[in-house]
Amino acid sequence: MEEAPESYDLLVVGGGATGLGVALQAALEGRSVLLVEARDFASGTSSRSTKLLHGGVRYLAQGRLRLVREALRERATVLALAPHLAQPLSFVVPAADWLSWAFTGVGLKLYQGLSGRLSLGNTVAVSRQALAQGLPDLAGLVGRAVAGMRYWDGQFEDARLALALAQTAQRAGARVHNHTRVSALSPVQNGWQVRLLDARRGTSRTVQARCVVNAAGVWVDELRRLALPPEAGGAPIKALVTASQGVHLVVTRACLPLREAVLIPRTADGRVLFAVPWLGSTLIGTTDTPRSDAPREPQPMAEELDFLFRETRNAFGLALQPGDVRSVWVGLRPLVGSAGPGDKAQSTSQMSREHLIRREAPGLVTVTGGKWTTYRSMAEEVMHTLQAHGDVPPAPNGPVDTRQHRLVGAPAQSGAQTPHPLSEAPGVHLWGSQADQVLALPGAKRDLGLGLTEAMVRFAARHEWAFTVEDMLARRWRALFLDARQAATMAPAVAALLQEETGLEPRLNDFLELCQRYTLSD
Repeated sequence: MEEAPESYDLLVVGGGATGLGVALQAALEGRSVLLVEARDFASGTSSRSTKLLHGGVRYLAQGRLRLVREALRERATVLALAPHLAQPLSFVVPAADWLSWAFTGVGLKLYQGLSGRLSLGNTVAVSRQALAQGLPDLAGLVGRAVAGMRYWDGQFEDARLALALAQTAQRAGARVHNHTRVSALSPVQNGWQVRLLDARRGTSRTVQARCVVNAAGVWVDELRRLALPPEAGGAPIKALVTASQGVHLVVTRACLPLREAVLIPRTADGRVLFAVPWLGSTLIGTTDTPRSDAPREPQPMAEELDFLFRETRNAFGLALQPGDVRSVWVGLRPLVGSAGPGDKAQSTSQMSREHLIRREAPGLVTVTGGKWTTYRSMAEEVMHTLQAHGDVPPAPNGPVDTRQHRLVGAPAQSGAQTPHPLSEAPGVHLWGSQADQVLALPGAKRDLGLGLTEAMVRFAARHEWAFTVEDMLARRWRALFLDARQAATMAPAVAALLQEETGLEPRLNDFLELCQRYTLSD
């Protein structure tokens, strides 16, 4: 007699920021939760952000005050939930003329005002002389500016914050699996029956869930087509999401030395350009290019690279060469709306960054759009939607305020030390209160490159679901995103350790091929 499938109150599909937030919210409410991610946690959009927790300065000009206010509130929440992974960061905005300086100043003062008591610091005018002192190596930028403004926003380590969410959800009772794909999804009495494929061991199983939350990011429409096939002769379901591609360049701090972030408020495509000190390097981004497809590993287009090189030269006086770029990586943003691939880049820059929560059928909800900063409030809204429609009963544990539930690794609130700056080189401090557990493992003093130790690899394999080299060197440790060539040299040693720890094939060759995609030819 065949065993009855495992049964859950909630199945969350997608292990990015939104899905992990939903799993944590539901588990803390006392519900039985299973989360599955087809690849690795945060392997899509959620590890490819510009590393900024922000309210969206440029959304002010679009009149989206509600979006900005909510994001500023949530920014403060995330900073409190994981101070070792999310911290305040100052930004300098140079202005080429007095009119743009005044306009920028008014906007940034409004931005601070919207944050109210949650402000991270005062917005102040910066004279040309002060700009020169703060940016001594950027004479070209300072020379073209009449003055500037300084304001405050947030910076975070997105991939490790996603892992902290996954660990926190697991501790709250959720079952959390990466490298597990949904292959079939169909309605049954009192819920949904779902077929899952486990890529780690090549096995499959069937589970049942009272509710399914589709949080697959830019790929939500794939799951919608699986769950909602057209009736005979009917048209396929209309896509909810348009993908917008953002390209980022990483250079050494010596190449572009910054002590604080720099924002160029307007580029040729109407976006802002950021240069951000991040994990000992400098991050430059980003583009906004519409796509009609959503590849798992998108590649930069020639015109996007030309744009970033040109804007970096125009803004900073830095004539980057391909060999100066240590890593180039691309993220796809799920935007709610429609813009065809032939439309101008401005079309996606004007599209809504607000999220959409849509009940597709009894017990099936899709959540998409939005931004990292607001993952927690989005998760809360998803659970309210399910309960309002009677898809789930009231929470067994009653209302839960996740703003008060600090994430795994967050230092104790009383007497905590000042966190190590995220702008500086990575180290064991990124594990926060788990650092001592990492250091207690074998190989704590064996350096594998870029500050990664054998002990860190062992910890990631045992406690952070890492089994492929990409899991380790792309997200548990950001080697691929910081220096793709160096990541390739580190990979064989990492592969050997992962295989020793897990007994599974770590897919070394796949990672070495991936490193080439993150490298520009001279």
